[in-house]
Amino acid sequence: MNKKFLIAWVVVFIVWMCGSFLVHGVLLHAGYAGLPNLFRPQDEAQQYFPFMIVAHVAMAGAFTWLYSHGVEAKPWLRQGVRFGIAVALLTVVPWYTIYYVVQPMPADLVLRQIAFDGILIVLFGVIAAFIYRKP
Repeated sequence: MNKKFLIAWVVVFIVWMCGSFLVHGVLLHAGYAGLPNLFRPQDEAQQYFPFMIVAHVAMAGAFTWLYSHGVEAKPWLRQGVRFGIAVALLTVVPWYTIYYVVQPMPADLVLRQIAFDGILIVLFGVIAAFIYRKP
């Protein structure tokens, strides 16, 4: 583990937490509120928040580790976008598609989850690529 890796991990973690709050706590909040049988009430969910932090630390670390092991001597922006799209297709798209199949989620909410989280994942790829870019 080197300094660049740790910096990227921390930055991706912070942006991931903030981005997830924006997407799920603000943009999709009303959609989730309309499904009280699928989601914990806000006050109950807060007691589990430390698990959310642990999950985001793990995801940001794994994301950064994967990027750091696949970085090539190519233009950093394209590399970051490509990596973000690949990760979104490996995670976001199938996760929410599977949730749609097994839970009574409205299709428009699932499409917004995929779109917003997909954009976030691509952004994380760009951030990691920026930090790992060659001067």
